[in-house]
Order: sequence, then structure tokens, then C-alpha cells
Amino acid sequence: MAEKCTCDPAEIMIFPCAGGSNVGQLANQAAVKLDQEGVGKLFCLAGLGGHVQSIVESTKVAKRIVVIDGCPIACAKATVEHAGFPVTDYVMVTKLGVKKHHDFVWTDEEIERVVKAVKESLGY
Repeated sequence: MAEKCTCDPAEIMIFPCAGGSNVGQLANQAAVKLDQEGVGKLFCLAGLGGHVQSIVESTKVAKRIVVIDGCPIACAKATVEHAGFPVTDYVMVTKLGVKKHHDFVWTDEEIERVVKAVKESLGY
């Protein structure tokens, strides 16, 4: 039997890429930091893409849906839109000057750059 998602809905939901590159993982780390700071709630992109009912239902109450993609492939944005939800705030890591590669190394400054871009989009 499938378990129910334990995430409570929130007005601001954050769906990050968590792809197989530095920028995908950087997007995810920035989303974790934004959640820890109380800016929004990190939510499960895979669950939304998999149409997990409890995650879909929780997403329906969001007033803002933030998507953080790592690169121009834009998997996270496509997943949210495919699930039928509008993306209200969008940040792409590579547009912030971070080059994509497969070494899974990033700096605190790069995380802060993404966090700042999301906060600016939300009017913080």
C-alpha cells in the first residue's frame, strides 16, 4: 500500500530540479535553504510528475508555485506544467552565470545567488 505524503500544503511551494549535474543539485540545495529560511515549502517534483494524489491535492492550494531549473532543458518547469499547474515564479541556475557540468561541485556563493533570485521573484 502506498503511503501518503507527509508534506503539508503551503501558499508558496518550491519545486526544484534535482538533475544529474551540478546545476540540478544546486537548484535543489537552494530550495532546501529557502525552505529552511521559511520562504516557501520544498515539495516533491517526482511525486507531482508521478501524479501522486496527495501531492497533487496539496499543490492545488498554492498561491505561488516556484520552479528552480538547473539548465535550459527545463525539466522541472515541464513537469509542473504537465501536471496542470501554472509556474508563477521561475529561476534557471545557468542564467545566473553558473556553468553546467557533471562534477557535483558548487559554492555557497552560487547557492546564495539562486536563493537571492528566488527571493527577488517573490518580492522579498
